[in-house]
Amino acid sequence: MFITLGLLLYSFGFTVFLMPYEIVTGGVAGISAIVFYATKFPIEYTYFGINVILGALALRILGLKFLTKTIYAFSMLSFLLGLFHSLMPVDEAGNTVKILGEGQNFMSLLLGCTMTGSSLAIVFLNNGSTGGTDIIAASVNKYRDVSLGMVLTFLDLFIIGSCLFIPQFGDMLQRAHMVVFGLCTMVVENFMLDFLMNRQRQSVQFMIFSEKWQEIANAIGTHMEHGVTILDAHGWYTGKKKKVLCILAKKSESTAIFRLIKMIDPKAFVSQSAVIGVFGEGFDEMKVKVKSEKGKVKSEK
Repeated sequence: MFITLGLLLYSFGFTVFLMPYEIVTGGVAGISAIVFYATKFPIEYTYFGINVILGALALRILGLKFLTKTIYAFSMLSFLLGLFHSLMPVDEAGNTVKILGEGQNFMSLLLGCTMTGSSLAIVFLNNGSTGGTDIIAASVNKYRDVSLGMVLTFLDLFIIGSCLFIPQFGDMLQRAHMVVFGLCTMVVENFMLDFLMNRQRQSVQFMIFSEKWQEIANAIGTHMEHGVTILDAHGWYTGKKKKVLCILAKKSESTAIFRLIKMIDPKAFVSQSAVIGVFGEGFDEMKVKVKSEKGKVKSEK
């Protein structure tokens, strides 16, 4: 359901705000758009064909489970791109009407790429992919601790830069103009992707000081099925020994943890701090290079 929601948002932003102004983007959608601008060949057919090829090549790396959602995603997106494009109004010359009016290219770019970047994040957060360069990015991210937005950035540079060598787009100044706008789409879209992905993965650390530490630990462990670490502490002023609960959790779980603490001990002293990253069971995986027994560097999770 959420993957479909993301695909609807992507199709709407792409066809309503980007295509009427002939704005170039990255990814397979960008390649398909370039082909459409130059030849008027339907964008949905180009998009679907390229994704079928990339999906077949990535089957071994990503597995059938991942690609099952991916096949659904790029098939549905191909259909939706064609559907939204057919529903767009056209003027007397047969050109798609520019919703924001003439001269609003950059504003249309901001609106469109905010939608497409957000939609990619929605799809990725639900273990899906819109296909194309997303498949390549997911393949790299599986073995390297490199953000999806960073991988897509390098791929998009090649795709957008190709506009300089297509004479159908006009003289060199017009082609350079398209490239500049394409670079802007890349920045906005990938910023939104990384922003929403990282926001979802944000983690926090709780330090809980309470006389009812046992009850709080039991509540968090049973109601939230969350691990709790108990630390021994010694108060400087009181000279008393205390127990401190240390909890690492997703930021989205903060409200539920605070609610449990307040229900058990409203006078508890709680410290919450943001952490840069948490790796291990239940959190992110460590994707680094380690040396094998023979001294050679190899990649492991």
